[in-house]
Amino acid sequence: MTGDAPLAPDGAPAVEDDAADLTDDTPYALPWRVGTVVERRRETPTALTLVLDVPGWRGALAGQHVDVRLTAEDGYSTQRSYSLASSGTMGLPTGMPDDDRIALTVQVVDDGEVSPYLTEDVVVGDQLELRGPVGHWFVWHPTDPHPVQLVAGGSGLVPLMSMVRTRARARSVAPFRLLVSARTPTDAIYDDELAAAGPGVDVTRVWTRRAPVGWDGPVGRVDAARLEAACFPPDERAHVFVCGPTPFVETVADLLVDLGHDPDRIKTERFGPTGP
Repeated sequence: MTGDAPLAPDGAPAVEDDAADLTDDTPYALPWRVGTVVERRRETPTALTLVLDVPGWRGALAGQHVDVRLTAEDGYSTQRSYSLASSGTMGLPTGMPDDDRIALTVQVVDDGEVSPYLTEDVVVGDQLELRGPVGHWFVWHPTDPHPVQLVAGGSGLVPLMSMVRTRARARSVAPFRLLVSARTPTDAIYDDELAAAGPGVDVTRVWTRRAPVGWDGPVGRVDAARLEAACFPPDERAHVFVCGPTPFVETVADLLVDLGHDPDRIKTERFGPTGP
């Protein structure tokens, strides 16, 4: 199993070297920018997508994230890292619509400090400080023709959805398979969009607590049998991206290796709340 990228939704990783080696422009710094919220889109009762217009945004690769900083009137400041839900633009023609816009899907974390504010208090017209894109480990390049296997637990779907959207935007023909685990249909983000993903993107749903009406499959956690049935065979040497809570990621990655997948082709990203 390969090493993990920084924490994702509502986690707080240290700033790392970003995509300097992925662009022709050097040096590539990480200045704080101001983005204006132009849309709020409710995904589930506890998850919201914020679309921001970010002047000077230089684009990102699918799978990267940004740091968001909030500063109170008394000077107290805190920041969190959020995966980009919007499609990547690096490696694609410039001047495409919405090149200066990004989307962040925020899942409320119990007792969280930042996620409740972003999902309940922020309105269209508000401004947020952010910097990025950050991370060049857990990324998919739209010019790569190899099969792509995505495995998501809960809101770990966010960076993987960026890859799905990038594939569509780039008109890539790389075959995608996505296994996404959610507790109940109420918790399933992007459900309608995934249902209309189109040719080349095969989606497998796993319901761990309650399935939708009419569901005739099993209900329970992801196991080896479900992975083997939903994923590309190991001999197809797909790029594998796994994202979700730490126990989910560790279990899935170990099961994939046991099934014969090359550990060097498995990239993982964990997320979780800040603090002990």
